[in-house]
Amino acid sequence: MKILIATEKPFAPVAVGQMREIIEDAGIRLSILEKYSSKAELINEIIDADAVIIRSDIIDEEVLDAAKNLKLVVRAGAGYDNIDLKAATKDGIVAMNTPGQNANAVAELVFGMLVMMARNVFDGTTGTELKNKTLGLHAYGNVSRNVARIAKGFGMKVYAYDPFLSEEQIKSEDVIPVSTLEDLYKQCQYVSLHIPATPQTIKSINYDLLSLMPKGATLINTARKEIIDEESLKKLMEERADFTYISDIKPDNASEFIDKFSGRVFFTPKKMGAQTKEANINAGLAAAHQCVDFLKKGIDKFRVN
Repeated sequence: MKILIATEKPFAPVAVGQMREIIEDAGIRLSILEKYSSKAELINEIIDADAVIIRSDIIDEEVLDAAKNLKLVVRAGAGYDNIDLKAATKDGIVAMNTPGQNANAVAELVFGMLVMMARNVFDGTTGTELKNKTLGLHAYGNVSRNVARIAKGFGMKVYAYDPFLSEEQIKSEDVIPVSTLEDLYKQCQYVSLHIPATPQTIKSINYDLLSLMPKGATLINTARKEIIDEESLKKLMEERADFTYISDIKPDNASEFIDKFSGRVFFTPKKMGAQTKEANINAGLAAAHQCVDFLKKGIDKFRVN
């Protein structure tokens, strides 16, 4: 059996070393493809692989069809929209993610950006405090739980909307549940987005929803850029000089936002919520364990297709 680690953006060397130990101690051969520049290189390595571990690498139908021995794709991270799930299912290939492994890293970035913007990017002018402010969590999964933990340390009042959880489940973590999305946006000065990009959520964060937010509102996006209706957001920010948008994902028209709304927008240079040494190692080790458990025992706990 062969497990391939295929990463255009490599794991940290210490992570790769520990992943090698996990895989080879299980009697499985490991192959590593790093910093590759073409799909052809990926196809050449994946042809005889039984499992592949990826990061943001694209596993599309062409790659899957070429991988005749492939049984498993593990995305080392939470999002998995870089895997063609329909094609994987067609070919009888299991796809997994590694939920929760980078949750704290993303949550800390949320608050790093929040504090920076609340203090006017530390330009010497008078800012605002986060204490006693209202924070709304749009979806309440692993990242949101860590955001809530940090927010309570700041003394914020935390609300959450998640149609897949009961009020009791949210209340049990000392977070206030809301029954509708509109209520979340109406009540919260800060809203942090933690939803995936699906046909139902793409461009769902729009003018009608955002216009419900109170004066001095801030929207934080560490999820996916596709969930934002950028034209709606631009229209809102043109009408409301009090509205701020901070994101870990640059919008398509980032330069226009920066030119028009200087001081009210901030975008990281690349998606970096999970870019910490700890998250890099945690996600890699989880992926290695999941590959071994699946190939040796058939365990598919974090299957997404």
